Amino acid sequence: MKKIYPFILLIFTGLLMSCGDDFLEPLPESAVSSESYFSNDEEIESGVIGMYDAIQGINSNNLTDNFSIQREYYLTEMRSDNTRTKSSEGEAAQFESYTVTASNGIVSNYYISFYEIIYRANLVLSSLDAASPEKAASFEAEAKFVRAYAYFNLVRLYGDIPLIDRLIGPLEREISYTRVETSEVYNLIVSDLQTAVSGLDNTYKNRASKAAAQTLLAKVYLTQGTNYAEAQTLLESVIGSGFSLEPNFKDVFYTENNNEVIFAIGYTSDLTSDSQNISAEWLNSVGRTSGVNYVTADAREALDNLGGSRTPYLYRQDAAQPTQYQVAKYIPNGDANLGIAPTASNPELAGNDWIILRFADVLLMHVEAILAGGQQTSATAAINSFQRVRNRAGLTTPVTSITKEDLLAERRVELAFENHRFFDLVRFGAAQQVLSAFSDANGYSFNATDLLLPIPQREINLSNGLMSQNPGY
Repeated sequence: MKKIYPFILLIFTGLLMSCGDDFLEPLPESAVSSESYFSNDEEIESGVIGMYDAIQGINSNNLTDNFSIQREYYLTEMRSDNTRTKSSEGEAAQFESYTVTASNGIVSNYYISFYEIIYRANLVLSSLDAASPEKAASFEAEAKFVRAYAYFNLVRLYGDIPLIDRLIGPLEREISYTRVETSEVYNLIVSDLQTAVSGLDNTYKNRASKAAAQTLLAKVYLTQGTNYAEAQTLLESVIGSGFSLEPNFKDVFYTENNNEVIFAIGYTSDLTSDSQNISAEWLNSVGRTSGVNYVTADAREALDNLGGSRTPYLYRQDAAQPTQYQVAKYIPNGDANLGIAPTASNPELAGNDWIILRFADVLLMHVEAILAGGQQTSATAAINSFQRVRNRAGLTTPVTSITKEDLLAERRVELAFENHRFFDLVRFGAAQQVLSAFSDANGYSFNATDLLLPIPQREINLSNGLMSQNPGY
């Protein structure tokens, strides 16, 4: 994977070209301009693959490279009650202790990375006139799904943000630095996903699909706290689309493109250009890494109480440091005790796909949509969806009603360490209470302003007064 340039230079960035549909292997970077590059379906297709290449991020420890989702756990899991660093040192520890600064390089890197994704989606959308009538609608739908996905993450993490819905030139810098209200961002997200739903089928798992668009749109509606009925309809459509829970929880993460996966970012083992070091970063004594994203005592208690047969594949004791506990999803170097084979000869070049949307999430969101903001439900459809997830974990005692707290707890265990917990706490209106208590118990300094990250200081500086900072920073 090639270097992705900073946000201020996005309009000059060349695309990383790839071949194949589900495997993102970039070819040499093109130096031609966006105005002349995409002139037919084949060239537009390379631009489409480039969008996923940008989501994939660069397997690197150099902060000048764009990590994209490869460091997303800092901004999500470590800002929840699920994980922490090993040593509570450096920039990474700012996330666990709620002392994030506007100059934090990881915060800036994620922001830049996701605007690069948006740029690449806009580049595809700007080229639709060159597409054949047979392909234009699918290109548009796929690019709008990717753009919506990127904006959804950005708006939830940073709040009001610049809204760039087309290619912009160097003289239009005001657009790059003018923050718009979250409602306006959500309007674009919803519109883009509606287009994606109507224009896609379920051919792919490592690219956008109809089911992925339906699932993401339902999550958007749930996040907005509106349109619960439409969210339920969308989720029931996905439930009826042929996806299913893997009988063995382990197989969800170690059998690529299984029946439960709706949308995942693909990686290939032992290729620097196409692998990930996400999971190696989590482990102690793997390559040059020192172990981050360690499981908190609070999370271990929840996983022990509610995990059932899932627990061995959620966390494990660090053999090198028995007082520490590591995330056990996506282990790159294998674990004979768990029946997990290595996924690469070098754990820092892992090939484990990163799952963004899966069927268990759909089932639990289905319950949430039926709750419709309420505190409890005994609806048969909700019970059925909830019980399916629990049955797979060996928790077969029938439930007769589900509270909001039950659902949030189940989501924490089922989706642990998949970057959902922080967003779930915010969406359920529980973040202030849960994170305040967690912070107090651990001597951290959480307050309400920590629910948003700071706008990166470099963007504030480059804006020449156009951008304001989030409160508390």
